[in-house]
Amino acid sequence: MSRGKNYMWLDPSIRVRRLPKFTRWEFLGNVQFTGQTPPNFRQKSYSNFIEVWNQSESKFIQNIIEEISKYVLNCVPLEVAEHPVGMQPQIQVMNKLLDLRENDVRMIGVRGTGQIGKTTIGKAVYNSIARKFEGCSSLANVRERSTSHEGSIRLRENLLSDILRVKNLIKEWLRRRKVLLVLDDVDDMEQLHKLVGACDWFGAVELDDGVNLIHEVKILDDDKALELFCWHAFKTSEPPLGDYMKLAELAIRYAQGLPLALKVLGSCLCGGSIDKWEAALDGFKSKKIQDVLKISYNALDDIVKEVFLDIACFFKGKSRNYVIETLEACDLSPRYGIEVLIEKALISVEHRDYIRMHDLLEEMGKDIVEQESPTEAEGRSRLWFHKDIEHVLTENTGTNKITRIVLNFPKQDGEIFLNVGRSFSKMKNLKILINYNVYLSGDARSLPNNLKVLSWKRCLFQSFPPNFLPKQLVVLNMPRSRIKQLGKGLKHFKNLACLNFTGSQFLTEIPDLSSSPNLRYLKANRCTSLVNVHPSVGHLDKLEILDFYDCHKLTKFPRKVASKSLIIFRLNGCIKLESFPKIVNKMESLCFLDLERTAIKKLPKSIGHLIGLQEMRLSESAIKELPALVGDLIGLKKLVLFGSAIKELPSSIGNLTALEVLQLGGSAIEELPSSIRNLTALQRLNLEGCENLANLPPEPVLSSQRPRAKI
Repeated sequence: MSRGKNYMWLDPSIRVRRLPKFTRWEFLGNVQFTGQTPPNFRQKSYSNFIEVWNQSESKFIQNIIEEISKYVLNCVPLEVAEHPVGMQPQIQVMNKLLDLRENDVRMIGVRGTGQIGKTTIGKAVYNSIARKFEGCSSLANVRERSTSHEGSIRLRENLLSDILRVKNLIKEWLRRRKVLLVLDDVDDMEQLHKLVGACDWFGAVELDDGVNLIHEVKILDDDKALELFCWHAFKTSEPPLGDYMKLAELAIRYAQGLPLALKVLGSCLCGGSIDKWEAALDGFKSKKIQDVLKISYNALDDIVKEVFLDIACFFKGKSRNYVIETLEACDLSPRYGIEVLIEKALISVEHRDYIRMHDLLEEMGKDIVEQESPTEAEGRSRLWFHKDIEHVLTENTGTNKITRIVLNFPKQDGEIFLNVGRSFSKMKNLKILINYNVYLSGDARSLPNNLKVLSWKRCLFQSFPPNFLPKQLVVLNMPRSRIKQLGKGLKHFKNLACLNFTGSQFLTEIPDLSSSPNLRYLKANRCTSLVNVHPSVGHLDKLEILDFYDCHKLTKFPRKVASKSLIIFRLNGCIKLESFPKIVNKMESLCFLDLERTAIKKLPKSIGHLIGLQEMRLSESAIKELPALVGDLIGLKKLVLFGSAIKELPSSIGNLTALEVLQLGGSAIEELPSSIRNLTALQRLNLEGCENLANLPPEPVLSSQRPRAKI
């Protein structure tokens, strides 16, 4: 290939990483360097490239940054209340305090009683002015997420990711840009110092005296409170005349002007008769606000109450899928429960499908559980407070009333150890045991056999005791454990749906799992001593995820896979695995297959049975050729062959009419078949570093809608 100027195609969308050779920069997304000039550069299919050779690198990068700022650093709007009553005056006050005309660093504190709407105000202000800034970030739940060292680091990473977006940008560039940062739920100046105090790239920030200005949020006046209540109770801004009007006025008096209480009360009473309203509101004249909110809880059916209490005590801030999978193991119908709780405004599901619950509702739920046994923790159904758990476990005071325990102790300088002896033996009704960060030692034989969810990070046990026979166990999650052998005990886990031993470095074998026909997830990635996976694994009909990446010693794997429900199959990083199993029947569900960095030398002809496959990754594997039947993968959208030993593609590659991305960079490819012109959906073709490639692909290759090529 001839040498010449550098060119690029520009449709701003970014992620940037430094490359060691060939070109100085690569913009992943729609910003692409070609490296050297393609011979047919002036032809139509390359007309979207622009010349950058005659610019200095600094000038060129600055131009790219300007383009990126226009398109990418405009922020995605945050979810605000469905009915933001009284919000516009608050936004106006905040904008006046911010005074965007001034070119300085300004920090505004929003202060007010709990659940008065500070978070909603922050989101609304963010949405109203974010597009005036060149970088923006909104970090939620700072107080809760700052309680652990890992949480603080993650917050800081989120901050950098949101504001910088482009890695390795010069700090001086950022100091000259307008940046908007919203931190929600900060109750300690130390949290502010951890996040913003370290960020000197924003300019001179004076934190010694706290924030620059304070906005005090007041409760809603009667008119606004009535409007907000009516939106949730009547689905309109005004109540009907007559008795409902009088009862609505009574309800807003009990809610004390707090938006949360107005929302919950309105949602609870919506659609009710006059008699129901009167009965519900009777006796609330002198109650605390929590008692007012409890009216909605009391109206729930028993199953939904259980889901509410579990979320309040354990699962606030967790993903919806995680909560559903955990509580389904306990036969609680969590999908239905979550929908009801959303409808009643007792929870919300926000960014990335995480469950949110107001602090006041969380406190109410925990108070309900504590009232089961006000003075003795062992008399309660749920234990979450670290001192209560420590007392029950170390003093051996457990009872049959305890059904759930979650150990998530506050961060300490060192590791947390507890010798629990046989304390679990008295908890015959324990269904959920989740341990996030405590090293428990003692007699493993005391674990109750009625467990349905056992999630235990860094478990010290090397094997399960022979008398541990939890026939009802559905979830067994033991990442980074010291388990060496699973033994024959798994034959009794007939209801098992999830088995996770990620990062268990001493585990050597996955045993016979034929007695667990309901298994859906099998995760053993980064089990660096794992050698053998029993053939029965390949015949688990309900298996959806099969994950063994970075099992460096794995040599024995099932010769056949017949799991019709399989969706994700990962063997990448299994550097000693030399053969890929035969696919017994056609699989419509498998959409992701990763065999990167394996010793697998060839793919079986049965690879054509993966008719639902959407992405296949074979980078740096030992595979030297693709079988012709790869052309049967008509649903394939992404084929990744970076650094592979493959010298040519079969002509059947042209049958992949759904293929959008073909990554051949750094591979041994020598020639592209003429059938490649049939890839009508192709949007990205990467041939960077293909030193053996004699000719460029024939035209036209790329889709005319979004052509992206790297030559």
